[in-house]
Amino acid sequence: MTDVIVLNGGSSSGKTSIARSLQTLLPDIWLTLGTDTFVDAMPASGADIEFGADGSVTVGPAFRVVEAAWIAGVAAMARAGARVVVDEVFLGGAGSQAEWLKALHGLDVLWVGVRCDAAVAAEREAARGDRVAGMAAKQAELVHEGVTYDLVVDSARGDAQACAREIAARVTPG
Repeated sequence: MTDVIVLNGGSSSGKTSIARSLQTLLPDIWLTLGTDTFVDAMPASGADIEFGADGSVTVGPAFRVVEAAWIAGVAAMARAGARVVVDEVFLGGAGSQAEWLKALHGLDVLWVGVRCDAAVAAEREAARGDRVAGMAAKQAELVHEGVTYDLVVDSARGDAQACAREIAARVTPG
């Protein structure tokens, strides 16, 4: 039985829309938790995360400590029986995946890369108006460097529902 689905992709790649579509397609209750949930839970200042004017994101050691606790908490929820869709941005590429692999050890995880052409992601970013300009383009390839997936979907070629159907077909029911 699939316990966790990890969606990794850059900002504005469509992960959240795909996650919400998965919740309507999959049987049982699936929680959606991710980087936006985590960052929104942080204090407005002193969180040791910096968003550069060029779209870059820099995090420091204090952020990493809290991030490790977040990851462990999400894994604990899955171990306690919650099925979870993780909506994530692996800023550290393979290193970020390694942290999640360690925390999710022993759980059945479906690793999904959410690809999106940088230009398409940048258009979505501009339309949203709630992101630093340039973040989507900077992250489009960066977050996939060295990451291993069970499945890759392209949200620039198919809508969220189509991507979710492709993912749902790979989920082992409980």
